[in-house]
Amino acid sequence: MNQSKILLSALCASVSLSLFAQNTTPINALGVAESDRLNTITTAVPFLIITPDSRAGAMGDVGVATAPDVNSVYWNPSKLVRSEKNMGFAVSHSPWLRQLVPDISLSYLSGYGKIGDYTAVGGSFRYFSLGDIVFTNELGQEIYPFRPNEFSLDGFVATRLSDYLSGSVGFRFVNSNLTGGVPVQGAETKPGRTVAADISAYYENTDFKIGDKDATLAAGVMISNIGGKIAYSNTSRSDFIPINLRIGPRLTVELDDYNTISIAADFNKLLVPTPPIYKRDSTGALLVDANNNLVIGAGDDPDKAVASGIFGSFADAPGSPLLGTDGDFLTNPDGTYQVDNGSVFREELNEVNIGIGMEYWYDKQFAVRAGYFYEHRNKGNRKFFSVGAGLRYNVFGLDLAYLIPAYFGSTFQTSPLQNTLRFTLTFDFDAFKQQNAQPKTDS
Repeated sequence: MNQSKILLSALCASVSLSLFAQNTTPINALGVAESDRLNTITTAVPFLIITPDSRAGAMGDVGVATAPDVNSVYWNPSKLVRSEKNMGFAVSHSPWLRQLVPDISLSYLSGYGKIGDYTAVGGSFRYFSLGDIVFTNELGQEIYPFRPNEFSLDGFVATRLSDYLSGSVGFRFVNSNLTGGVPVQGAETKPGRTVAADISAYYENTDFKIGDKDATLAAGVMISNIGGKIAYSNTSRSDFIPINLRIGPRLTVELDDYNTISIAADFNKLLVPTPPIYKRDSTGALLVDANNNLVIGAGDDPDKAVASGIFGSFADAPGSPLLGTDGDFLTNPDGTYQVDNGSVFREELNEVNIGIGMEYWYDKQFAVRAGYFYEHRNKGNRKFFSVGAGLRYNVFGLDLAYLIPAYFGSTFQTSPLQNTLRFTLTFDFDAFKQQNAQPKTDS
Protein backbone atom coordinates (compact mmCIF):
# COMPACT_ATOMS: atom_id res chain seq x y z
CA MET A 1 0.00 0.00 0.00
CA ASN A 2 1.36 3.45 -0.89
CA GLN A 3 2.27 6.16 1.58
CA SER A 4 -0.60 8.49 0.67
CA LYS A 5 -3.20 5.93 1.63
CA ILE A 6 -1.51 5.25 4.96
CA LEU A 7 -1.67 8.94 5.77
CA LEU A 8 -5.30 9.17 4.71
CA SER A 9 -6.25 6.21 6.86
CA ALA A 10 -4.52 7.65 9.89
CA LEU A 11 -6.17 11.01 9.44
CA CYS A 12 -9.63 9.51 9.03
CA ALA A 13 -9.27 7.61 12.28
CA SER A 14 -7.55 10.13 14.52
CA VAL A 15 -9.21 13.47 13.85
CA SER A 16 -12.77 14.70 13.59
CA LEU A 17 -14.79 15.26 10.45
CA SER A 18 -13.43 18.80 10.42
CA LEU A 19 -10.45 17.34 8.60
CA PHE A 20 -12.20 18.32 5.39
CA ALA A 21 -12.47 22.05 6.08
CA GLN A 22 -11.62 24.26 3.13
CA ASN A 23 -10.47 27.84 2.44
CA THR A 24 -9.69 29.12 5.92
CA THR A 25 -7.28 31.92 6.76
CA PRO A 26 -4.20 30.71 8.72
CA ILE A 27 -3.43 32.19 12.12
CA ASN A 28 -0.91 35.02 12.22
CA ALA A 29 2.69 34.87 13.40
CA LEU A 30 1.65 35.35 17.02
CA GLY A 31 -0.78 32.47 16.77
CA VAL A 32 -3.76 34.69 17.58
CA ALA A 33 -7.04 34.54 15.76
CA GLU A 34 -8.25 36.71 12.95
CA SER A 35 -11.95 36.59 12.05
CA ASP A 36 -11.39 33.58 9.77
CA ARG A 37 -9.22 31.58 12.17
CA LEU A 38 -9.87 27.87 11.80
CA ASN A 39 -10.63 26.43 15.24
CA THR A 40 -12.26 23.05 14.73
CA ILE A 41 -13.02 20.69 17.59
CA THR A 42 -11.31 17.33 17.25
CA THR A 43 -12.04 14.10 19.11
CA ALA A 44 -11.09 10.45 19.06
CA VAL A 45 -13.35 7.90 17.30
CA PRO A 46 -15.21 10.43 15.10
CA PHE A 47 -16.85 7.48 13.27
CA LEU A 48 -19.43 7.57 16.10
CA ILE A 49 -21.00 10.71 14.62
CA ILE A 50 -20.95 9.74 10.94
CA THR A 51 -24.53 9.39 9.70
CA PRO A 52 -24.98 5.62 9.31
CA ASP A 53 -28.24 5.30 7.33
CA SER A 54 -29.42 6.52 3.97
CA ARG A 55 -32.77 7.95 5.00
CA ALA A 56 -31.20 10.55 7.31
CA GLY A 57 -28.26 10.92 4.91
CA ALA A 58 -30.66 12.03 2.19
CA MET A 59 -32.25 14.60 4.52
CA GLY A 60 -29.15 16.61 5.43
CA ASP A 61 -28.18 14.34 8.37
CA VAL A 62 -31.48 14.99 10.14
CA GLY A 63 -33.05 12.36 12.38
CA VAL A 64 -33.66 13.28 16.03
CA ALA A 65 -37.39 13.94 15.50
CA THR A 66 -38.20 12.33 12.15
CA ALA A 67 -40.91 9.68 12.03
CA PRO A 68 -39.78 6.50 13.81
CA ASP A 69 -38.05 3.76 11.85
CA VAL A 70 -35.47 1.10 12.64
CA ASN A 71 -32.57 3.56 12.33
CA SER A 72 -34.01 5.57 15.19
CA VAL A 73 -31.75 3.29 17.22
CA TYR A 74 -28.97 5.75 16.28
CA TRP A 75 -30.87 9.04 16.08
CA ASN A 76 -33.25 8.83 19.03
CA PRO A 77 -34.33 5.41 20.39
CA SER A 78 -37.15 6.94 22.44
CA LYS A 79 -39.06 7.40 19.14
CA LEU A 80 -39.44 3.64 18.76
CA VAL A 81 -42.10 3.43 21.48
CA ARG A 82 -44.28 5.35 19.00
CA SER A 83 -43.43 3.16 16.01
CA GLU A 84 -46.31 1.60 14.08
CA LYS A 85 -44.17 -1.54 13.64
CA ASN A 86 -43.49 -3.97 16.46
CA MET A 87 -40.11 -5.10 15.17
CA GLY A 88 -37.54 -4.09 12.56
CA PHE A 89 -34.04 -4.74 11.31
CA ALA A 90 -31.77 -2.78 8.93
CA VAL A 91 -28.33 -2.95 7.37
CA SER A 92 -26.53 0.08 5.92
CA HIS A 93 -23.29 0.61 4.01
CA SER A 94 -21.49 3.88 3.28
CA PRO A 95 -18.23 4.03 1.28
CA TRP A 96 -15.86 6.63 2.73
CA LEU A 97 -13.36 8.71 0.72
CA ARG A 98 -14.39 6.77 -2.38
CA GLN A 99 -12.87 9.50 -4.55
CA LEU A 100 -9.40 8.71 -3.17
CA VAL A 101 -9.28 5.12 -1.87
CA PRO A 102 -11.49 2.09 -2.54
CA ASP A 103 -11.63 0.17 0.74
CA ILE A 104 -12.61 2.56 3.55
CA SER A 105 -16.24 2.18 4.59
CA LEU A 106 -18.80 2.33 7.40
CA SER A 107 -21.20 -0.59 7.92
CA TYR A 108 -24.13 -0.49 10.30
CA LEU A 109 -26.62 -3.04 11.66
CA SER A 110 -29.57 -2.02 13.80
CA GLY A 111 -32.69 -3.65 15.18
CA TYR A 112 -35.44 -3.23 17.75
CA GLY A 113 -38.56 -4.87 19.16
CA LYS A 114 -41.51 -3.51 21.11
CA ILE A 115 -42.67 -5.07 24.36
CA GLY A 116 -46.33 -4.17 24.64
CA ASP A 117 -47.38 -0.60 24.00
CA TYR A 118 -45.05 1.10 26.45
CA THR A 119 -41.55 -0.32 25.99
CA ALA A 120 -39.05 -0.90 23.18
CA VAL A 121 -35.60 -2.51 23.29
CA GLY A 122 -32.90 -2.92 20.68
CA GLY A 123 -29.34 -2.24 19.69
CA SER A 124 -26.86 -1.75 16.89
CA PHE A 125 -23.38 -2.63 15.69
CA ARG A 126 -21.24 -0.13 13.79
CA TYR A 127 -17.99 -1.06 12.02
CA PHE A 128 -15.58 1.41 10.41
CA SER A 129 -12.89 -0.17 8.26
CA LEU A 130 -9.87 1.91 7.28
CA GLY A 131 -8.64 -0.47 4.58
CA ASP A 132 -5.37 -2.36 4.33
CA ILE A 133 -2.10 -0.70 5.27
CA VAL A 134 1.49 -1.90 5.65
CA PHE A 135 3.66 -0.55 8.46
CA THR A 136 7.31 0.11 7.61
CA ASN A 137 10.43 0.74 9.70
CA GLU A 138 12.85 3.68 9.48
CA LEU A 139 14.48 2.09 6.44
CA GLY A 140 11.20 1.75 4.58
CA GLN A 141 11.11 -2.03 4.96
CA GLU A 142 7.70 -3.67 5.35
CA ILE A 143 7.25 -5.07 8.84
CA TYR A 144 3.54 -5.57 9.43
CA PRO A 145 0.40 -5.66 7.26
CA PHE A 146 -2.71 -4.54 9.11
CA ARG A 147 -6.31 -3.44 8.65
CA PRO A 148 -7.11 -0.61 11.13
CA ASN A 149 -10.70 -0.68 12.29
CA GLU A 150 -13.09 0.74 14.83
CA PHE A 151 -16.40 -0.61 16.07
CA SER A 152 -19.12 0.06 18.60
CA LEU A 153 -21.75 -2.23 20.09
CA ASP A 154 -24.73 -0.76 21.91
CA GLY A 155 -28.15 -1.46 23.35
CA PHE A 156 -31.04 0.63 24.62
CA VAL A 157 -34.38 0.54 26.40
CA ALA A 158 -37.13 3.09 25.72
CA THR A 159 -40.40 3.66 27.51
CA ARG A 160 -43.51 5.79 27.17
CA LEU A 161 -43.66 8.49 29.86
CA SER A 162 -47.02 10.04 28.93
CA ASP A 163 -49.45 10.22 26.02
CA TYR A 164 -47.06 12.52 24.17
CA LEU A 165 -43.64 11.95 25.71
CA SER A 166 -41.18 9.03 25.73
CA GLY A 167 -37.59 8.59 26.86
CA SER A 168 -34.70 6.16 26.51
CA VAL A 169 -31.29 5.26 27.88
CA GLY A 170 -28.56 3.34 26.07
CA PHE A 171 -25.10 1.98 26.67
CA ARG A 172 -22.20 1.55 24.23
CA PHE A 173 -18.86 -0.24 24.07
CA VAL A 174 -16.29 1.34 21.75
CA ASN A 175 -13.12 -0.29 20.39
CA SER A 176 -10.60 1.56 18.21
CA ASN A 177 -7.62 -0.43 16.93
CA LEU A 178 -5.49 1.78 14.72
CA THR A 179 -1.99 0.30 15.04
CA GLY A 180 -2.33 -3.40 15.88
CA GLY A 181 0.17 -2.95 18.69
CA VAL A 182 2.99 -1.64 16.48
CA PRO A 183 5.24 0.81 18.43
CA VAL A 184 4.98 4.42 17.29
CA GLN A 185 8.02 6.65 17.88
CA GLY A 186 9.31 4.19 20.44
CA ALA A 187 6.07 4.04 22.47
CA GLU A 188 4.03 0.87 22.83
CA THR A 189 0.50 1.20 21.44
CA LYS A 190 -2.78 -0.48 22.26
CA PRO A 191 -6.39 -0.39 21.08
CA GLY A 192 -8.40 2.45 22.53
CA ARG A 193 -11.45 1.24 24.45
CA THR A 194 -14.18 2.93 26.44
CA VAL A 195 -17.85 2.71 27.40
CA ALA A 196 -20.46 5.40 26.92
CA ALA A 197 -24.12 6.16 27.52
CA ASP A 198 -26.93 7.89 25.61
CA ILE A 199 -30.04 9.62 26.93
CA SER A 200 -32.89 10.87 24.76
CA ALA A 201 -36.49 12.10 24.81
CA TYR A 202 -39.18 12.42 22.16
CA TYR A 203 -42.43 14.39 22.02
CA GLU A 204 -45.12 13.65 19.43
CA ASN A 205 -48.59 15.20 19.15
CA THR A 206 -50.87 13.81 16.45
CA ASP A 207 -53.91 15.84 17.64
CA PHE A 208 -52.89 18.74 15.47
CA LYS A 209 -54.30 20.42 12.36
CA ILE A 210 -53.13 22.91 9.79
CA GLY A 211 -56.27 24.24 8.19
CA ASP A 212 -58.35 21.16 7.46
CA LYS A 213 -55.30 18.87 7.17
CA ASP A 214 -54.28 16.40 9.84
CA ALA A 215 -50.75 17.06 11.06
CA THR A 216 -48.16 15.79 13.52
CA LEU A 217 -45.92 18.03 15.60
CA ALA A 218 -42.83 16.35 17.08
CA ALA A 219 -39.56 17.27 18.76
CA GLY A 220 -36.59 15.26 19.98
CA VAL A 221 -33.42 15.67 22.00
CA MET A 222 -30.51 13.30 22.50
CA ILE A 223 -27.13 13.44 24.22
CA SER A 224 -24.95 10.65 22.88
CA ASN A 225 -21.55 9.15 23.70
CA ILE A 226 -21.37 10.31 27.32
CA GLY A 227 -18.30 8.32 28.23
CA GLY A 228 -14.68 8.10 29.28
CA LYS A 229 -11.73 9.31 27.27
CA ILE A 230 -9.66 7.09 24.99
CA ALA A 231 -5.88 6.54 25.02
CA TYR A 232 -3.82 4.58 22.48
CA SER A 233 -0.68 4.16 24.62
CA ASN A 234 0.33 4.31 28.26
CA THR A 235 2.36 7.47 27.63
CA SER A 236 -0.15 9.54 25.67
CA ARG A 237 -2.82 11.87 27.02
CA SER A 238 -6.38 10.60 26.74
CA ASP A 239 -8.73 12.17 24.19
CA PHE A 240 -12.41 12.98 24.44
CA ILE A 241 -14.86 10.91 22.42
CA PRO A 242 -17.52 12.88 20.45
CA ILE A 243 -20.09 13.61 23.16
CA ASN A 244 -22.86 15.23 21.17
CA LEU A 245 -26.07 17.18 21.83
CA ARG A 246 -28.74 16.90 19.13
CA ILE A 247 -32.10 18.66 19.25
CA GLY A 248 -34.74 19.41 16.65
CA PRO A 249 -38.43 19.63 15.60
CA ARG A 250 -40.58 18.02 12.90
CA LEU A 251 -43.86 18.94 11.22
CA THR A 252 -45.74 16.33 9.17
CA VAL A 253 -48.83 17.19 7.13
CA GLU A 254 -51.17 14.60 5.59
CA LEU A 255 -52.17 16.25 2.33
CA ASP A 256 -54.72 13.51 1.59
CA ASP A 257 -55.12 9.76 2.01
CA TYR A 258 -52.07 9.06 -0.17
CA ASN A 259 -49.71 12.02 0.12
CA THR A 260 -47.71 13.06 3.20
CA ILE A 261 -44.92 15.60 3.56
CA SER A 262 -42.57 16.24 6.48
CA ILE A 263 -40.08 19.01 7.27
CA ALA A 264 -37.51 18.52 10.04
CA ALA A 265 -34.38 20.18 11.38
CA ASP A 266 -31.50 19.11 13.64
CA PHE A 267 -29.16 21.32 15.65
CA ASN A 268 -25.93 19.67 16.83
CA LYS A 269 -23.19 20.73 19.21
CA LEU A 270 -20.21 18.75 20.45
CA LEU A 271 -20.03 18.79 24.25
CA VAL A 272 -16.24 18.66 24.42
CA PRO A 273 -13.63 21.40 25.00
CA THR A 274 -12.93 23.95 22.30
CA PRO A 275 -9.20 24.33 21.52
CA PRO A 276 -7.77 27.49 23.14
CA ILE A 277 -5.42 30.05 21.60
CA TYR A 278 -1.85 29.29 22.67
CA LYS A 279 0.74 32.02 23.07
CA ARG A 280 3.71 32.32 20.73
CA ASP A 281 6.91 34.30 20.79
CA SER A 282 7.94 36.89 18.20
CA THR A 283 9.22 34.14 15.89
CA GLY A 284 5.88 32.29 15.97
CA ALA A 285 7.13 29.42 18.18
CA LEU A 286 4.75 28.13 20.83
CA LEU A 287 5.56 29.19 24.37
CA VAL A 288 5.81 26.62 27.18
CA ASP A 289 5.82 27.08 30.94
CA ALA A 290 8.15 25.61 33.56
CA ASN A 291 6.26 22.29 33.40
CA ASN A 292 6.67 22.14 29.63
CA ASN A 293 2.95 22.84 29.09
CA LEU A 294 1.76 25.15 26.34
CA VAL A 295 0.87 28.62 27.58
CA ILE A 296 -2.79 29.52 26.99
CA GLY A 297 -3.52 33.04 25.79
CA ALA A 298 -7.31 32.79 25.53
CA GLY A 299 -9.84 30.07 26.23
CA ASP A 300 -9.74 27.17 28.68
CA ASP A 301 -7.31 24.32 29.22
CA PRO A 302 -8.80 21.42 27.20
CA ASP A 303 -7.30 18.78 29.53
CA LYS A 304 -10.43 18.40 31.66
CA ALA A 305 -12.48 15.70 33.29
CA VAL A 306 -15.44 14.49 31.23
CA ALA A 307 -18.10 16.24 33.33
CA SER A 308 -16.16 19.52 33.27
CA GLY A 309 -15.71 19.22 29.52
CA ILE A 310 -19.44 18.71 28.95
CA PHE A 311 -20.68 21.62 31.08
CA GLY A 312 -17.78 23.88 30.13
CA SER A 313 -18.34 23.35 26.40
CA PHE A 314 -21.06 26.01 26.35
CA ALA A 315 -18.67 28.84 27.33
CA ASP A 316 -15.07 27.80 26.64
CA ALA A 317 -14.54 29.24 23.14
CA PRO A 318 -11.47 31.54 23.07
CA GLY A 319 -13.11 34.25 20.96
CA SER A 320 -11.06 37.10 19.47
CA PRO A 321 -8.30 38.81 21.52
CA LEU A 322 -8.27 42.61 21.59
CA LEU A 323 -5.49 44.63 19.93
CA GLY A 324 -3.89 47.65 21.60
CA THR A 325 -2.87 50.86 19.83
CA ASP A 326 0.70 49.55 19.58
CA GLY A 327 -0.43 46.50 17.64
CA ASP A 328 0.14 44.09 20.53
CA PHE A 329 -2.63 42.11 22.15
CA LEU A 330 -3.99 43.48 25.37
CA THR A 331 -3.40 41.28 28.40
CA ASN A 332 -5.07 40.71 31.76
CA PRO A 333 -3.13 40.81 35.06
CA ASP A 334 -2.66 37.03 34.87
CA GLY A 335 -1.02 37.32 31.46
CA THR A 336 -3.92 36.00 29.36
CA TYR A 337 -5.29 37.99 26.45
CA GLN A 338 -8.21 40.36 26.84
CA VAL A 339 -11.06 39.04 24.70
CA ASP A 340 -14.10 40.58 23.07
CA ASN A 341 -16.91 38.92 25.06
CA GLY A 342 -19.26 39.12 22.11
CA SER A 343 -16.81 37.10 20.02
CA VAL A 344 -16.89 34.30 22.60
CA PHE A 345 -20.67 34.05 22.28
CA ARG A 346 -20.48 34.18 18.48
CA GLU A 347 -17.90 31.39 18.39
CA GLU A 348 -20.07 29.24 20.62
CA LEU A 349 -22.97 29.76 18.18
CA ASN A 350 -20.65 28.87 15.30
CA GLU A 351 -20.12 25.45 16.89
CA VAL A 352 -23.77 24.53 16.25
CA ASN A 353 -24.23 22.55 13.03
CA ILE A 354 -27.61 22.75 11.30
CA GLY A 355 -29.36 20.19 9.14
CA ILE A 356 -32.68 20.73 7.36
CA GLY A 357 -34.55 17.93 5.62
CA MET A 358 -37.74 17.24 3.69
CA GLU A 359 -39.47 13.90 3.11
CA TYR A 360 -42.45 13.15 0.83
CA TRP A 361 -44.30 9.83 0.95
CA TYR A 362 -46.80 8.47 -1.55
CA ASP A 363 -49.12 5.84 -0.07
CA LYS A 364 -46.40 4.91 2.44
CA GLN A 365 -44.73 3.01 -0.38
CA PHE A 366 -42.47 5.50 -2.15
CA ALA A 367 -40.49 8.42 -0.69
CA VAL A 368 -38.50 11.32 -2.10
CA ARG A 369 -36.08 13.16 0.19
CA ALA A 370 -33.81 16.20 0.14
CA GLY A 371 -31.75 18.12 2.66
CA TYR A 372 -29.03 20.62 3.40
CA PHE A 373 -26.26 20.56 6.03
CA TYR A 374 -24.37 23.62 7.27
CA GLU A 375 -21.22 23.92 9.38
CA HIS A 376 -19.50 27.27 9.97
CA ARG A 377 -16.35 27.85 7.92
CA ASN A 378 -14.20 28.22 11.07
CA LYS A 379 -15.52 24.99 12.61
CA GLY A 380 -15.03 22.54 9.75
CA ASN A 381 -16.80 24.19 6.79
CA ARG A 382 -18.86 21.17 5.76
CA LYS A 383 -21.71 22.33 3.55
CA PHE A 384 -23.63 20.03 1.25
CA PHE A 385 -26.98 19.19 -0.30
CA SER A 386 -28.34 15.68 -0.23
CA VAL A 387 -31.06 13.82 -2.11
CA GLY A 388 -32.47 10.34 -1.93
CA ALA A 389 -35.40 8.01 -2.29
CA GLY A 390 -37.09 5.18 -0.42
CA LEU A 391 -39.15 2.20 -1.48
CA ARG A 392 -41.21 -0.16 0.66
CA TYR A 393 -42.33 -3.49 -0.80
CA ASN A 394 -43.94 -6.09 1.48
CA VAL A 395 -41.21 -7.33 3.81
CA PHE A 396 -38.29 -5.37 2.34
CA GLY A 397 -37.46 -1.71 2.04
CA LEU A 398 -34.63 0.14 0.32
CA ASP A 399 -33.34 3.66 1.00
CA LEU A 400 -30.76 5.46 -1.13
CA ALA A 401 -28.84 8.68 -0.50
CA TYR A 402 -26.53 10.82 -2.62
CA LEU A 403 -24.50 13.79 -1.40
CA ILE A 404 -23.92 16.85 -3.58
CA PRO A 405 -21.08 19.19 -2.49
CA ALA A 406 -22.22 22.82 -2.29
CA TYR A 407 -20.80 25.77 -4.23
CA PHE A 408 -20.61 29.13 -2.47
CA GLY A 409 -19.43 31.82 -4.86
CA SER A 410 -16.15 30.48 -6.18
CA THR A 411 -15.71 28.13 -3.22
CA PHE A 412 -16.32 24.40 -3.62
CA GLN A 413 -16.85 22.43 -0.42
CA THR A 414 -15.49 18.90 -0.71
CA SER A 415 -16.72 15.95 1.32
CA PRO A 416 -15.55 12.37 1.95
CA LEU A 417 -19.02 11.23 0.81
CA GLN A 418 -19.33 13.33 -2.34
CA ASN A 419 -20.53 11.54 -5.47
CA THR A 420 -21.10 8.39 -3.41
CA LEU A 421 -24.30 6.33 -3.40
CA ARG A 422 -25.21 4.99 0.04
CA PHE A 423 -27.89 2.39 0.72
CA THR A 424 -29.90 0.96 3.61
CA LEU A 425 -31.88 -2.28 3.43
CA THR A 426 -34.72 -2.64 5.94
CA PHE A 427 -36.77 -5.67 6.96
CA ASP A 428 -40.36 -5.40 8.20
CA PHE A 429 -41.02 -8.40 10.47
CA ASP A 430 -44.66 -7.40 11.00
CA ALA A 431 -45.29 -7.70 7.27
CA PHE A 432 -43.40 -10.99 7.23
CA LYS A 433 -45.66 -12.41 9.96
CA GLN A 434 -48.79 -11.19 8.20
CA GLN A 435 -47.61 -12.71 4.97
CA ASN A 436 -47.04 -16.10 6.60
CA ALA A 437 -50.36 -15.92 8.46
CA GLN A 438 -52.40 -15.59 5.29
CA PRO A 439 -54.31 -18.82 4.56
CA LYS A 440 -53.12 -20.73 1.55
CA THR A 441 -55.67 -21.54 -1.15
CA ASP A 442 -55.63 -24.50 -3.46
CA SER A 443 -54.77 -23.68 -7.03
